[in-house]
Amino acid sequence: MNRRNRTLLVVVVAVGLASLATYGVFRTIKSIPVRQVEVATKHVVVAAENLPLGTMVSKEQLKVVGWPAATPVEGSFASVDQVVGRGLIQPVQANELLTETKLAAKEAGAGLAPSIPPGMRALSVKTNDVIGVAGFTVPGARVDVVVVVKDRDNSMARVVVSNLQVLTAGTKYDIEQAKDGKPMPSNVVTLLVTPDQAERISLAQTNGSITLVLRNPLDVMPTETGGIRMAGLMGSPSTAPVAKPAASKRSKGPAPAVVVAPPPPPPAPRPNVETIRAGKRTVEDVK
Repeated sequence: MNRRNRTLLVVVVAVGLASLATYGVFRTIKSIPVRQVEVATKHVVVAAENLPLGTMVSKEQLKVVGWPAATPVEGSFASVDQVVGRGLIQPVQANELLTETKLAAKEAGAGLAPSIPPGMRALSVKTNDVIGVAGFTVPGARVDVVVVVKDRDNSMARVVVSNLQVLTAGTKYDIEQAKDGKPMPSNVVTLLVTPDQAERISLAQTNGSITLVLRNPLDVMPTETGGIRMAGLMGSPSTAPVAKPAASKRSKGPAPAVVVAPPPPPPAPRPNVETIRAGKRTVEDVK
Protein backbone atom coordinates (compact mmCIF):
# COMPACT_ATOMS: atom_id res chain seq x y z
CA MET A 1 0.00 0.00 0.00
CA ASN A 2 1.44 3.29 -1.06
CA ARG A 3 1.56 6.46 1.00
CA ARG A 4 -1.44 8.07 -0.68
CA ASN A 5 -3.74 5.14 0.05
CA ARG A 6 -2.61 4.98 3.69
CA THR A 7 -3.41 8.71 4.16
CA LEU A 8 -6.86 8.29 2.61
CA LEU A 9 -7.59 5.29 4.86
CA VAL A 10 -6.59 7.24 7.98
CA VAL A 11 -8.90 10.15 7.03
CA VAL A 12 -11.86 7.81 6.40
CA VAL A 13 -11.37 6.03 9.72
CA ALA A 14 -11.07 9.38 11.59
CA VAL A 15 -14.27 10.77 10.04
CA GLY A 16 -16.16 7.56 10.84
CA LEU A 17 -15.02 7.51 14.48
CA ALA A 18 -15.91 11.22 14.89
CA SER A 19 -19.40 10.59 13.47
CA LEU A 20 -19.97 7.67 15.81
CA ALA A 21 -18.80 9.70 18.79
CA THR A 22 -21.09 12.62 17.89
CA TYR A 23 -24.09 10.36 17.46
CA GLY A 24 -23.39 8.69 20.80
CA VAL A 25 -23.20 12.04 22.62
CA PHE A 26 -26.46 13.18 20.95
CA ARG A 27 -28.29 10.00 22.01
CA THR A 28 -26.97 10.32 25.54
CA ILE A 29 -28.11 13.95 25.93
CA LYS A 30 -31.49 13.18 24.39
CA SER A 31 -32.09 10.34 26.82
CA ILE A 32 -31.58 12.62 29.86
CA PRO A 33 -35.03 13.33 31.40
CA VAL A 34 -36.22 16.97 31.43
CA ARG A 35 -36.18 18.44 34.88
CA GLN A 36 -39.11 20.78 35.53
CA VAL A 37 -39.31 22.95 38.59
CA GLU A 38 -42.87 23.07 39.74
CA VAL A 39 -44.12 26.57 40.66
CA ALA A 40 -47.13 26.93 42.86
CA THR A 41 -49.91 28.74 40.98
CA LYS A 42 -53.35 30.12 41.69
CA HIS A 43 -56.26 30.86 39.39
CA VAL A 44 -56.87 34.45 38.26
CA VAL A 45 -59.35 36.00 35.82
CA VAL A 46 -58.02 37.75 32.70
CA ALA A 47 -59.66 39.26 29.63
CA ALA A 48 -60.09 36.92 26.67
CA GLU A 49 -60.25 39.85 24.20
CA ASN A 50 -59.79 43.62 24.01
CA LEU A 51 -62.48 45.29 26.12
CA PRO A 52 -63.16 49.04 25.67
CA LEU A 53 -64.15 51.48 28.36
CA GLY A 54 -67.72 51.10 29.62
CA THR A 55 -68.15 47.45 28.58
CA MET A 56 -70.55 45.31 30.61
CA VAL A 57 -68.34 42.23 31.10
CA SER A 58 -69.85 38.89 30.08
CA LYS A 59 -68.67 35.33 30.76
CA GLU A 60 -67.55 34.81 27.14
CA GLN A 61 -65.12 37.75 27.43
CA LEU A 62 -63.20 36.22 30.35
CA LYS A 63 -60.95 33.25 31.04
CA VAL A 64 -59.09 31.75 34.00
CA VAL A 65 -55.32 31.21 33.87
CA GLY A 66 -52.58 30.17 36.29
CA TRP A 67 -50.68 32.88 38.14
CA PRO A 68 -47.59 32.42 40.38
CA ALA A 69 -48.81 32.15 43.96
CA ALA A 70 -45.61 33.77 45.24
CA THR A 71 -46.45 37.06 43.49
CA PRO A 72 -50.16 37.69 44.05
CA VAL A 73 -51.84 40.80 42.61
CA GLU A 74 -53.98 42.76 45.04
CA GLY A 75 -57.60 43.05 43.94
CA SER A 76 -57.50 40.14 41.47
CA PHE A 77 -60.33 37.62 41.08
CA ALA A 78 -60.20 33.84 41.23
CA SER A 79 -63.67 33.19 39.79
CA VAL A 80 -65.37 34.46 36.65
CA ASP A 81 -68.64 34.90 38.54
CA GLN A 82 -67.03 37.70 40.58
CA VAL A 83 -66.52 39.79 37.41
CA VAL A 84 -69.52 39.01 35.21
CA GLY A 85 -72.08 41.82 35.04
CA ARG A 86 -69.74 44.64 36.11
CA GLY A 87 -68.74 47.59 33.95
CA LEU A 88 -65.19 48.56 33.00
CA ILE A 89 -64.00 52.02 34.05
CA GLN A 90 -60.84 51.76 31.92
CA PRO A 91 -59.94 49.83 28.75
CA VAL A 92 -58.44 46.34 29.13
CA GLN A 93 -56.30 44.48 26.60
CA ALA A 94 -56.49 40.76 25.81
CA ASN A 95 -54.82 38.53 28.44
CA GLU A 96 -54.65 41.47 30.86
CA LEU A 97 -55.34 40.76 34.51
CA LEU A 98 -58.63 42.14 35.82
CA THR A 99 -58.54 43.86 39.21
CA GLU A 100 -60.98 45.73 41.42
CA THR A 101 -59.59 49.12 40.29
CA LYS A 102 -60.55 48.43 36.67
CA LEU A 103 -64.18 47.60 37.39
CA ALA A 104 -67.15 49.67 38.50
CA ALA A 105 -68.94 48.87 41.70
CA LYS A 106 -71.51 46.10 41.66
CA GLU A 107 -74.90 47.13 40.25
CA ALA A 108 -73.38 50.47 39.15
CA GLY A 109 -74.06 49.60 35.53
CA ALA A 110 -71.87 50.06 32.49
CA GLY A 111 -71.12 52.95 30.18
CA LEU A 112 -69.27 56.18 30.87
CA ALA A 113 -70.92 57.23 34.15
CA PRO A 114 -69.11 54.75 36.48
CA SER A 115 -65.72 55.95 35.19
CA ILE A 116 -66.27 59.58 36.30
CA PRO A 117 -64.34 60.29 39.54
CA PRO A 118 -66.23 61.84 42.48
CA GLY A 119 -66.49 65.63 42.18
CA MET A 120 -65.91 65.60 38.41
CA ARG A 121 -68.28 65.82 35.47
CA ALA A 122 -68.32 64.67 31.83
CA LEU A 123 -69.07 67.43 29.31
CA SER A 124 -69.48 66.82 25.56
CA VAL A 125 -68.62 69.49 22.99
CA LYS A 126 -69.40 69.41 19.30
CA THR A 127 -66.31 69.44 17.09
CA ASN A 128 -65.15 68.92 13.53
CA ASP A 129 -61.85 67.79 11.98
CA VAL A 130 -60.31 71.24 12.54
CA ILE A 131 -61.61 71.89 16.06
CA GLY A 132 -60.75 68.32 17.07
CA VAL A 133 -57.08 68.75 16.01
CA ALA A 134 -57.53 66.65 12.85
CA GLY A 135 -58.72 63.59 14.77
CA PHE A 136 -55.90 63.45 17.34
CA THR A 137 -58.16 64.25 20.32
CA VAL A 138 -58.26 60.57 21.26
CA PRO A 139 -59.25 59.28 24.73
CA GLY A 140 -56.56 60.08 27.28
CA ALA A 141 -55.27 63.17 25.43
CA ARG A 142 -54.97 66.54 27.21
CA VAL A 143 -56.38 69.72 25.65
CA ASP A 144 -56.96 73.43 26.26
CA VAL A 145 -60.26 75.12 25.34
CA VAL A 146 -60.02 78.42 23.42
CA VAL A 147 -63.14 80.55 22.92
CA VAL A 148 -63.54 83.18 20.18
CA VAL A 149 -66.17 85.87 20.83
CA LYS A 150 -67.03 88.03 17.79
CA ASP A 151 -67.92 91.69 18.39
CA ARG A 152 -67.36 93.54 15.08
CA ASP A 153 -63.91 95.16 15.35
CA ASN A 154 -63.53 94.20 19.01
CA SER A 155 -63.46 90.37 18.65
CA MET A 156 -61.40 88.46 21.19
CA ALA A 157 -59.86 84.97 21.64
CA ARG A 158 -58.73 83.53 24.95
CA VAL A 159 -57.99 80.22 26.72
CA VAL A 160 -60.84 79.73 29.20
CA VAL A 161 -59.95 76.24 30.53
CA SER A 162 -56.65 74.37 30.31
CA ASN A 163 -55.29 70.83 30.76
CA LEU A 164 -58.52 68.86 30.39
CA GLN A 165 -58.58 65.09 29.89
CA VAL A 166 -60.45 63.65 26.93
CA LEU A 167 -62.72 60.83 28.10
CA THR A 168 -64.17 59.74 24.78
CA ALA A 169 -63.92 60.83 21.16
CA GLY A 170 -66.84 60.21 18.85
CA THR A 171 -70.31 59.02 19.65
CA LYS A 172 -68.91 55.58 20.59
CA TYR A 173 -65.55 54.78 22.13
CA ASP A 174 -63.51 52.56 19.83
CA ILE A 175 -60.21 51.43 21.29
CA GLU A 176 -59.08 49.77 18.07
CA GLN A 177 -59.13 53.05 16.13
CA ALA A 178 -57.40 54.94 18.93
CA LYS A 179 -54.54 52.43 19.17
CA ASP A 180 -50.96 53.40 18.26
CA GLY A 181 -51.77 57.12 18.22
CA LYS A 182 -53.72 56.97 14.96
CA PRO A 183 -56.17 59.83 14.27
CA MET A 184 -59.78 59.09 15.10
CA PRO A 185 -62.45 61.13 13.25
CA SER A 186 -65.16 62.30 15.65
CA ASN A 187 -68.00 64.81 15.84
CA VAL A 188 -68.33 64.86 19.63
CA VAL A 189 -65.56 64.99 22.24
CA THR A 190 -66.34 64.32 25.91
CA LEU A 191 -64.11 66.11 28.44
CA LEU A 192 -63.55 65.44 32.15
CA VAL A 193 -64.22 68.76 33.92
CA THR A 194 -65.11 70.25 37.28
CA PRO A 195 -68.52 71.92 37.72
CA ASP A 196 -66.89 75.37 37.46
CA GLN A 197 -65.12 74.41 34.22
CA ALA A 198 -68.40 73.01 32.85
CA GLU A 199 -70.06 76.40 33.39
CA ARG A 200 -67.24 78.28 31.63
CA ILE A 201 -67.25 75.98 28.59
CA SER A 202 -71.06 75.99 28.34
CA LEU A 203 -71.10 79.81 28.37
CA ALA A 204 -68.32 79.88 25.78
CA GLN A 205 -70.26 77.55 23.44
CA THR A 206 -73.38 79.69 23.75
CA ASN A 207 -71.77 83.10 23.13
CA GLY A 208 -68.90 82.18 20.82
CA SER A 209 -67.08 79.35 19.10
CA ILE A 210 -64.60 77.04 20.82
CA THR A 211 -61.46 75.30 19.61
CA LEU A 212 -59.56 72.44 21.24
CA VAL A 213 -55.78 72.86 21.49
CA LEU A 214 -53.80 69.62 21.92
CA ARG A 215 -51.03 69.69 24.54
CA ASN A 216 -48.30 67.39 25.85
CA PRO A 217 -49.70 65.17 28.64
CA LEU A 218 -46.47 65.71 30.62
CA ASP A 219 -47.03 69.48 30.59
CA VAL A 220 -49.23 70.05 33.65
CA MET A 221 -48.71 73.80 34.04
CA PRO A 222 -51.94 75.83 33.59
CA THR A 223 -52.17 78.04 30.53
CA GLU A 224 -52.24 81.69 31.62
CA THR A 225 -52.76 84.26 28.88
CA GLY A 226 -54.42 87.65 28.67
CA GLY A 227 -56.16 86.84 25.42
CA ILE A 228 -55.90 88.84 22.22
CA ARG A 229 -58.22 91.30 20.51
CA MET A 230 -58.49 92.21 16.83
CA ALA A 231 -56.55 95.46 17.30
CA GLY A 232 -53.65 93.62 18.92
CA LEU A 233 -53.72 90.90 16.25
CA MET A 234 -53.48 93.36 13.35
CA GLY A 235 -50.89 95.54 15.11
CA SER A 236 -50.66 99.35 15.42
CA PRO A 237 -49.86 101.73 12.44
CA SER A 238 -46.19 102.42 11.69
CA THR A 239 -46.46 106.21 12.29
CA ALA A 240 -48.58 107.94 14.89
CA PRO A 241 -51.15 110.43 13.54
CA VAL A 242 -50.21 114.14 13.86
CA ALA A 243 -52.62 115.99 16.13
CA LYS A 244 -53.87 119.27 14.67
CA PRO A 245 -53.90 122.26 17.08
CA ALA A 246 -57.39 123.30 18.07
CA ALA A 247 -58.42 126.76 16.92
CA SER A 248 -59.18 129.27 19.65
CA LYS A 249 -62.84 130.21 19.99
CA ARG A 250 -61.92 133.90 20.56
CA SER A 251 -59.80 134.33 17.43
CA LYS A 252 -61.53 135.55 14.32
CA GLY A 253 -60.25 135.48 10.78
CA PRO A 254 -57.36 133.51 9.35
CA ALA A 255 -54.63 132.28 11.64
CA PRO A 256 -51.44 134.42 11.66
CA ALA A 257 -48.66 133.20 9.44
CA VAL A 258 -45.68 131.66 11.14
CA VAL A 259 -42.37 133.26 10.10
CA VAL A 260 -39.50 130.79 10.02
CA ALA A 261 -36.00 132.32 10.19
CA PRO A 262 -33.63 131.20 7.40
CA PRO A 263 -30.64 129.07 8.45
CA PRO A 264 -27.38 130.98 9.08
CA PRO A 265 -24.83 131.08 6.16
CA PRO A 266 -21.93 128.64 6.32
CA PRO A 267 -18.63 130.03 7.67
CA ALA A 268 -16.07 131.35 5.16
CA PRO A 269 -13.17 128.99 4.40
CA ARG A 270 -9.92 129.74 6.24
CA PRO A 271 -6.85 130.70 4.09
CA ASN A 272 -3.93 128.28 3.86
CA VAL A 273 -0.40 128.22 2.40
CA GLU A 274 0.86 125.44 0.15
CA THR A 275 4.60 124.66 0.33
CA ILE A 276 6.63 122.29 -1.88
CA ARG A 277 10.04 121.22 -0.55
CA ALA A 278 12.18 118.58 -2.26
CA GLY A 279 9.17 117.23 -4.05
CA LYS A 280 7.11 117.05 -0.84
CA ARG A 281 3.86 119.06 -0.74
CA THR A 282 2.50 120.42 2.55
CA VAL A 283 -0.47 122.65 3.39
CA GLU A 284 -0.47 124.97 6.43
CA ASP A 285 -3.37 127.05 7.76
CA VAL A 286 -2.84 130.76 8.20
CA LYS A 287 -3.79 131.96 11.67
